[in-house]
Amino acid sequence: MLLAGCGQKEEKKEGKGPAEYAPMELIQLDSGPVQGVVGGDGIAVFKGIPYAAPPVGELRWKEPQEVEPWEEVRQCFTEGPACTQVPWPYEFAKEFYNFPNQSEDCLYLNVWTPAKSAGEKLPVMVWIHGGAFVLGASHQTLFEGRNLAAKGVVVVTINYRLGPFGYMAHPLLSEESPHKVSGNYGLLDQIQALKWVQKNIAAFGGDPGNVTIFGQSAGGESVCYLMASPLAKGLFHRAI
Repeated sequence: MLLAGCGQKEEKKEGKGPAEYAPMELIQLDSGPVQGVVGGDGIAVFKGIPYAAPPVGELRWKEPQEVEPWEEVRQCFTEGPACTQVPWPYEFAKEFYNFPNQSEDCLYLNVWTPAKSAGEKLPVMVWIHGGAFVLGASHQTLFEGRNLAAKGVVVVTINYRLGPFGYMAHPLLSEESPHKVSGNYGLLDQIQALKWVQKNIAAFGGDPGNVTIFGQSAGGESVCYLMASPLAKGLFHRAI
């Protein structure tokens, strides 16, 4: 059996959760099989699942594209890289915005879910991180989803393109676009992640018909934009 890693390095600990993990059974997504880990508290976590093709090269400053399917098992034990971003400029909260592993190839998400549910589909909550649209990542320790998942919720946290890679508009980019507009690629990433949720979250025990989006700072603003966007219609059902 061939194995591929979702993250960049293997870790034994995650936030303040249990230190011991055991591999989960394989889950089949529409793009390929993935494997996560389950802790002693019964919460399973899948980190660094790609939800779109890497937005690099010809896909830079373009709408997110479908991820290339894979056949080998992806071991989703560690998070993917944070999206390329500027350094945090203050001493305050610096430890929460320190991401040494950054890349343009950053369209990954994380899922926390009770490993053994009663059989009924669980509500889904999708977290959109803040950071003024220029900072942040889905795997910040402040936003670790284990405790919320323990309440009987499937939690998803997402990366999206930041700064000029996520929001720059330019006449030349508009000329290249089939829609003749440019910018807001980060918001389009969020919509792509919500499409991924609709296609795949049932495999994690989640209910695609009961999706709530919520966020903080720029993530909270994103919630408002998604509520107003016709492109996001039907992809979520509640907002905080």
